[in-house]
Amino acid sequence: MSDNTANSDQKPRLPWRDALRVYLEPASLRMLLLGFSAGLPLLLVFGTLSFWLREAGIDRTTIGHLSWVGLAYGFKWAWSPLVDRLPIPLFTRWLGRRRSWLLLSQSVIMGALVAMALTDPRLTLAPMVWGALAVAFGSATQDIALDAYRIESASTERQGALAATYQTGYRIAMIWAGAGVLWIAARAEVDGAALYQPEAWRTAYLVMAASMLVGVLTVLLSPEPQHRVLAPAKNIGEWARGALVAPFADFLGRYRWHAVLILALIAVYRISDVVMGIMANPFYVDMGYTKDEVAAVTKVYGVVMTLVGAFVGGAMSMRYGVMRVLMLGAVLSAATNLLFAWLAGHGHDVSALIVVVSADNLSSGIASAAFIAYLSGLTNIQYSATQYALFSSLMLLLPKFLAGFSGQYVDNFGYAHFFTATAVLGLPVLVLIALASWAGHGRTTPPQAVAAAPR
Repeated sequence: MSDNTANSDQKPRLPWRDALRVYLEPASLRMLLLGFSAGLPLLLVFGTLSFWLREAGIDRTTIGHLSWVGLAYGFKWAWSPLVDRLPIPLFTRWLGRRRSWLLLSQSVIMGALVAMALTDPRLTLAPMVWGALAVAFGSATQDIALDAYRIESASTERQGALAATYQTGYRIAMIWAGAGVLWIAARAEVDGAALYQPEAWRTAYLVMAASMLVGVLTVLLSPEPQHRVLAPAKNIGEWARGALVAPFADFLGRYRWHAVLILALIAVYRISDVVMGIMANPFYVDMGYTKDEVAAVTKVYGVVMTLVGAFVGGAMSMRYGVMRVLMLGAVLSAATNLLFAWLAGHGHDVSALIVVVSADNLSSGIASAAFIAYLSGLTNIQYSATQYALFSSLMLLLPKFLAGFSGQYVDNFGYAHFFTATAVLGLPVLVLIALASWAGHGRTTPPQAVAAAPR
């Protein structure tokens, strides 16, 4: 065990009051609003979109295949060096490197959501697919810039708190993009008209496009974080080495063969949640839950339990260490999928839905806060955008690929068998966390990873 690990283990635990006070710091509050901007697009091209498509009569297999637009998140490492290093004419001089990319990506998301709102998938599916791809690409780019902004905005000790507030904003946005869309679409429906009303969905998606203004205003009113001044490259080859090769070489050089273990853990940690998630809304539709029922349960109980999970996960990470909370989150995430399997056999029951959604959101909040803190601790501040993009891309690549077959699996084996199978997918995660904890990852901080003090 290294000296860094020994010193970390001997460090006195932070009092609960001091651990919780960090949530009131300006950096944490900014991360709450930017987390909202980051979380809004995701469901609009996955879960909520699958509800819309299923109501429009699109078959489950097609819905599952359409989830592959999410692979844009899995390959964002490919253009992350550009976001990390490339200035945007005029915008970068005005806003700075991180904020200029944030504003550009948010503009793309807003425009693509408007395009999706003006499309009826029952009449033509291709424009909807292209719009979803544009939203996913813009959202993935926003994630790259925002992760770098977060890592550079506070010290390593505060990354767990920033992860918690980021996740809180992210989850609130997901509730708004999930339950909020369903509530708006239900209110916009005309009584006595057909069951499927595309105009109602158009209204809901236009409201979601306008909701991205939360992120736009936050970017405009926030300071640019302190970051390392980049020396100008002498030629294209030198720029390519600094932007493309150095971030990956740095990670491999620091962790050597342990890098394989770390990358394997990152690749499968969220597999249970992601693979299950794409079929959640089609499941609600097929179980006979109305838009209002799903919206009410998700908005009220889901929000409360998500907030509790994110804040508890962030505080526990600071008090007990990231790896212990990472293990707890993995166990809970797999276990709550079994509740969905139980619900599939239980039938239409709003009270049961409340229990299942509450438990799922609580576990997801805990797991996400710990996982973001873990990834942030692995990141070198000199390559924050590129390295974190690699980690978060790898986190989604395999789960999103498998999720594309979820509709076919449900068609062949049913919902109960599907949810059980997604829980089983979480078992290898527990082994990898135990191995990573034994190897000391997550308890030590590379000296390069210490970020600037909070502003």
